[in-house]
Amino acid sequence: MHIQKRGAALLLALLLMTEAGFSALAASDDALNAAVSDTAAYVYKTAKEPQVGSIGGEWAVLGLARSGCSVPEEYYQKYYAVVERYVSACKGVLHQKKYTEYSRVVLALTAIGKDPRNVAGYNLLTPLGDYEKTIWQGLNGPIWALIALDAGNYEMPKNPEAKTQATRDMYIDRILACQLPDGGFSLFGGTAAATSGDSVADPDITGMALQALAKYQYRDDVRKATEEALKCMSKKQNEKGGYSSWGKPNSESVVQIIVALTELGIPLDDPRFVKNGCTLLDNLMTFYLPGKGFRHTADGSGSNQMATEQGFYGIVAAMRQRDGKKSLYRMSDAINISASGKSGFASGKGLENKNADVRAVPISKPGITFDDVVFSDSISAIQALASRGIISGYEDGTFRPDSTMTRAEFAAVAVKALGLAAKTRGAFSDVPSSEWFAGFVDTASSYGIIKGVSDTAFNPGGTITRQEAAVMVARAAKLCGMDTAIDDGAVRDILAQFEDYVTASAWARPSLAFCYASDILSQSDLEIRPLLPITRAEVAQMIFNLLGKANLL
Repeated sequence: MHIQKRGAALLLALLLMTEAGFSALAASDDALNAAVSDTAAYVYKTAKEPQVGSIGGEWAVLGLARSGCSVPEEYYQKYYAVVERYVSACKGVLHQKKYTEYSRVVLALTAIGKDPRNVAGYNLLTPLGDYEKTIWQGLNGPIWALIALDAGNYEMPKNPEAKTQATRDMYIDRILACQLPDGGFSLFGGTAAATSGDSVADPDITGMALQALAKYQYRDDVRKATEEALKCMSKKQNEKGGYSSWGKPNSESVVQIIVALTELGIPLDDPRFVKNGCTLLDNLMTFYLPGKGFRHTADGSGSNQMATEQGFYGIVAAMRQRDGKKSLYRMSDAINISASGKSGFASGKGLENKNADVRAVPISKPGITFDDVVFSDSISAIQALASRGIISGYEDGTFRPDSTMTRAEFAAVAVKALGLAAKTRGAFSDVPSSEWFAGFVDTASSYGIIKGVSDTAFNPGGTITRQEAAVMVARAAKLCGMDTAIDDGAVRDILAQFEDYVTASAWARPSLAFCYASDILSQSDLEIRPLLPITRAEVAQMIFNLLGKANLL
């Protein structure tokens, strides 16, 4: 089974549409169907190795599982295997303070028919029974706890360690108590932690609050609060049918209101939410880039993975409402991969022909992230490698995704990624045994992953170019058991699609072709840029893609 794709003629037509032209057709059945299928294929491709994380993880899995698009069961089994290893590595503690981590994973597992009450022997619902810890991070906590618990109609878990045992009514009351005078909600509004910025309704938080309250409309106070919040959001909707957050119109804010209306059973063409003939869906589709997902802001230059995954489940919610299906978070109709048994996927075992010394690296630092990678397209790759100790950040807590990487640093990443034991052998005169990278450089050299600039020198501080990285990754791939041989004709065919392929050195072209053919490098790029220094984010993405292809994640 594979992602279903529409006919070439339809996709070509979509690609040729201007932004304004597409918006006019956004609400039509054919356009919505095409956008869902197209974005599903893009999400499946960009999050092909789903990890535990808010990007490239749970939202991608949830969107695909609720989209109705045909996805290989192995994809979901692979994700579940990652979740099991992750939960085991952190001994069931996904985060000490951010309990939305539990809620997000619970939602994804529920969407694929897996029981969050027994993951590697841990009950991921139990933390949500702790009222004080769940509300610590602001309104996000009780909102997502309710959405997660209600998605599978789970009983409120008993938490013996909780200072205050939570109930659903307590979470509902907490949300209602934080409603702002304007009718909306903000992250810390109505709490002791509120700042001046929390005094005005935020579309994202208000939409999420409405989603959480949707199933409790039988309560008079909830129904009253809901109507006030809807009135507030109707007023805040701009003339193009969208919303601004932090001063800029963006796609994610629109998504949260779309999901809120669909959870409440309110049509997206409700007159309260149509401005100048534009519905919420019309507005969301102005951010859509056929074949590339969604943009974060209207003036953004390209797609953004966070915006894409949220935009995707937003249009899935719209499609489900149109088709009369249960809403996004009402999951009694969830797919059930458990019912058909295991897919036979042996996660992390490596390929049959790999070098015996190559092994999968276990998760040792679950939950690690960096402040400066939030909007990086490689965030899931960076976090996945960091959680395994393969790649690291700086002392100031940053990763610096756009910085370059030295030859010594690359050697260290390659050796760690393949689980090789680092040993110092004194192979190069400019790599003293006292340097931190000595063992990594010597080990990478002994396995043929890297070579020196001469018989005796390595130049550890030299910068790695994109074509050099491709060569080294191809050598690592061969060590992992992948067939890296490509004949001359195939090399020309693969590289000829890039405008600057002739600028690549002859010695690097076979490796570049292999990396593109294997999706270690993206064929959606317009240029190879072979002589430019490769960035830390690009290295992380290449290594992450390699490990996925080599079944070492």
